[in-house]
Amino acid sequence: MTASLTLTVNGEPRRSSAATIAALVRELELKPEKVAVERNGTIVPRSTLAEARLADGDVLEIVTFVGGGDHSAKVDEDTWSVAGHTFRSRLIVGTGKYKDFAENAAAVEASGAEIVTVAVRRVNISDPSQPVLMDFIDPKRIVYLPNTAGCFTADEAIRTLRLAREAGGWELVKLEVLGEARTLYPDMRETLKATEVLAGEGFKPMVYCVDDPIGAKQLEDAGAVAIMPLGAPIGSGLGIQNRVTIRLIVEGAKVPVLVDAGVGTASDAAVAMELGCDGVLMNTAIAEAKDPIRMARAMKLAVEAGREAYRAGRMGTRKYADPSSPLAGLI
Repeated sequence: MTASLTLTVNGEPRRSSAATIAALVRELELKPEKVAVERNGTIVPRSTLAEARLADGDVLEIVTFVGGGDHSAKVDEDTWSVAGHTFRSRLIVGTGKYKDFAENAAAVEASGAEIVTVAVRRVNISDPSQPVLMDFIDPKRIVYLPNTAGCFTADEAIRTLRLAREAGGWELVKLEVLGEARTLYPDMRETLKATEVLAGEGFKPMVYCVDDPIGAKQLEDAGAVAIMPLGAPIGSGLGIQNRVTIRLIVEGAKVPVLVDAGVGTASDAAVAMELGCDGVLMNTAIAEAKDPIRMARAMKLAVEAGREAYRAGRMGTRKYADPSSPLAGLI
């Protein structure tokens, strides 16, 4: 029996007991008459494949004809990217306010989200057996985006994210520095300060901010990898209050723009996408719905519909009516 050989076939190591190239091709469940073979940089004529003996260490390329074009790629796959990560879903969901982790996980599944925001909190050392989020939402399958919810100074936010990086190695993070507890509006001076420090330390901050085109540009210049203007106060459900400034931020940004905060229902999410935003982040709108799972599905569809409408290009608005049917030729 022929000794097992170590080969490299189409870039991958492989063990084989085939004595000839033709035997190897058949071992791969291919037909010798339908392939071309290169061994160690030299093309082996098809007529000699049955006689061409293999040697330990041979490097082979085996090719055949396929239809032109990349058939592995999805048609019109509309993805977005941030800091080197590429995603299909444009919906990011939070992990707070759910009745339990199981409901949270079910909502994430229904939403189709590929990113969830997670708060950084002290572990429960009095009862370490308590369930944790990672038991229900697998960070190997869903990207965790550590955030600085509850931080009111740049120093607090920086400290929190340093701990998050130490705990899980995360560099893509969500930064928010709040000004005061009643409105939860961002303190833009502290936010800008924290952005500069974090970017200097190698973090990739996605930054929550006011809907101010000038402030958004300053954050981008400071190292923000995504701009996340609020649509309305956090948890208010009021929807996007100023479409004009959101649109101006989108037009001026060279990094992704995602509406963060204020979404209440599916139509709000669709509006954000119709303005050209790259995505929407929400928590309360899903978690506090009477049926969070159904609302998560609704938000998924709304984000997709809004994105399609934006890409389609809406009709122009008119001051007066314009009939769909021609008036000429009426009976």
